[in-house]
Amino acid sequence: MNYDILKNLLKQAEEHINTGNFDEAETLVGVLLAELEKIGESTDTETARQRDTTHCEALITLSTAKWRRGDFETALDLARAALDLAEEKNLPDAAYAKAFGNIGIVYHYLSDYPQSLTYSQKALAINEEIGSKNGIASNLGNIGLVYQNLSDYPQALTYLQKALAIYEEIASKNGIARNLGNIGNVYLDLSDYTQALTYFQKALTIYEEIGSKDGIANNLCNIGNVYLHLSDYPQALTYYPKALVIYEEMGSKEGIAINLGNIGNVYQNLSDYTQALTYNQKALAIYAEIGSKVGIAINLSNIGLVYNNLSDYPQALTCFQKALAINEEIGSIVGVAYNLGNLGGLYANKEFDGYDTDKAEESFLSTIALSEDIGEKKNLYEFHKSLADLYETQERWKEHSIQFKKYHTLCLEVQSEEATKQAQQMEYRRKIEESERDRQVKLARFQEQEKILHNILPSTIADRMLDGEKTIADSHENVSVFFSDIVGFTTLSQRVSAQELVGMLNGIFTQFDHIAREHGLEKIKTIGDSYMAVCGAPIPVANHAERTALFALDVAEFMKNYQTDYGDKVSIRIGLHTGSVVAGIIGENKFAYDMWGDAVNTASRMESHGEAGKIHVSEEFKHAVETQNIASLQFIERGEIDIKGKGMMKTYYLQKTNL
Repeated sequence: MNYDILKNLLKQAEEHINTGNFDEAETLVGVLLAELEKIGESTDTETARQRDTTHCEALITLSTAKWRRGDFETALDLARAALDLAEEKNLPDAAYAKAFGNIGIVYHYLSDYPQSLTYSQKALAINEEIGSKNGIASNLGNIGLVYQNLSDYPQALTYLQKALAIYEEIASKNGIARNLGNIGNVYLDLSDYTQALTYFQKALTIYEEIGSKDGIANNLCNIGNVYLHLSDYPQALTYYPKALVIYEEMGSKEGIAINLGNIGNVYQNLSDYTQALTYNQKALAIYAEIGSKVGIAINLSNIGLVYNNLSDYPQALTCFQKALAINEEIGSIVGVAYNLGNLGGLYANKEFDGYDTDKAEESFLSTIALSEDIGEKKNLYEFHKSLADLYETQERWKEHSIQFKKYHTLCLEVQSEEATKQAQQMEYRRKIEESERDRQVKLARFQEQEKILHNILPSTIADRMLDGEKTIADSHENVSVFFSDIVGFTTLSQRVSAQELVGMLNGIFTQFDHIAREHGLEKIKTIGDSYMAVCGAPIPVANHAERTALFALDVAEFMKNYQTDYGDKVSIRIGLHTGSVVAGIIGENKFAYDMWGDAVNTASRMESHGEAGKIHVSEEFKHAVETQNIASLQFIERGEIDIKGKGMMKTYYLQKTNL
């Protein structure tokens, strides 16, 4: 394989990652790495650099597939290997930026936020220097997520909105959808459910348009979170299982763990503690397996609450303390505040063997201070109430009065907001249902457009256009080109009606299409009575010459027995050649996939200089077929003939071997 083909494999792998097809992506990268191994080192400086750059990009792509699956340790190893290769071979700055960026992302998922910021900022600096807008947007987005996990929501929104603006500028649907969802999660953390739901719906619509399973599942989960916060548990249980099924199909461990934990939370709110414990423990086991500290901490907290409701206070204490320690380690302020509050409630419980009013007071005061600092008020008024209740048991009336007043003031504010949200809940549902209907209509239209596009273009080319790629031009070094032409078509067309002529061509070319699909050829076009097809583009095929030869023989056999409705025999000439071509999309309206190059011209000359009922091939095509050692094919030498525009060429007729 040449490097154009390898780069095409890499591009296909990246497309598979964007749509959540991680198995296909990893398979393609595996093929690429195996080919690089076959190529080996080169003494030519330019070739060696091309090989090393491709190798580095392959490692980064594989790293991306791994962290998207939730295999963070492997992803980190691969990203570091890419960075080592970039340093060893002194590769272009873009290679360093991609490696730094991936390392930063993995550290984010491993809850090592200082390291994540360090590497993401290194990547950002390089991408800004080289002017990579896609890279800049990716790095800004990851930095925004780090600040979200550090509970710095203003900073998180600043970075995420900058990333979104760039993705909109470069028309990256995947990037736009990803950042819409991330911004929605920040608003969810801020209890702004209207904004959160708006962003999640926008993200879901785009992901469904581009067919991203990962993105669809993520935003189904996000919408489920909104309903969980609105205490609409039946609706939450509608969305979470849908997301879980998709993540299980993809093999995404992190996605599976998130949704198991979410379902556990729903059951806890429904007081089904057995189910709640089962789901949260399953989630915890997966988070421990993939090394996600933030996931471990969240599920330990959830399990602690279940044990607290079951009056198993020692178990609850252990879970809360472990969760607190992890949140302190990773710097999650909201996590620290939440678990301090849980501990305060435990210490204030007289049924708990460790009942300690001093520890309870200390915990409540700390969680109140932290919650006020970050503007998190969902649980804040409850902590004021818990502290007021504690002071009441100690007859500390002045402190009780202060805390109860704060509780009352904040409670009115929050409850008023909650009442408004509850009143809006039915409106939310109505809007969601309307949005769902609109989405289904848009999806149906999109699918119809997609179907039409796939009918007129090769599937991989259609997919690239649907993903927003505007300029498609690819080089293919090894393809086989087929041309055929009906002998005496002009005379025939003068003897029959236009309707009969079109009916005849439709019948012939429809059968050609069926035979082409059987042998893996791509129909390029028909012009009048000429038919052109190719094998080896847009998807590289190793045995393209063999497939084309067998296709040509089947076409010849079909035409040998073909008769028109009025009893006339119809003969065709066929020409075949192997070589390199350039292929791409031409035009904006009524566009078509076409190809150009010497191989196309030579195949056309083989057809025009051939004979009726025979398959005329070049010497290059003969050699390509002979490398496959196909006993059923033979070549009859025609000798050297003068080919227009080519000069003297040795050519052959292809036929089946007489056994």
